[in-house]
Amino acid sequence: MGFFVYILRSVSDDSLYVGHTNNLDRRLGQHNNPQGKSYTAKRGPWELVHREEHPDRAEAMARERHLKSVAGSREENRLAGR
Repeated sequence: MGFFVYILRSVSDDSLYVGHTNNLDRRLGQHNNPQGKSYTAKRGPWELVHREEHPDRAEAMARERHLKSVAGSREENRLAGR
């Protein structure tokens, strides 16, 4: 099983969140049933707007870092349908 890089869009304020996981269903559930004062807890509910699979964690983390960078922000918005 590979790893996923995903982009979520907040239904409440239209903000985006980028993350990675090896279990997408479980992770989406955690974002939509938050505990504490995390970024996603304050802005839910969330909808999945993009996902891509990578063969290992290192590649997924590198892709996540790119999408969160200034250089990747334009691509992040495009992938999220903006």
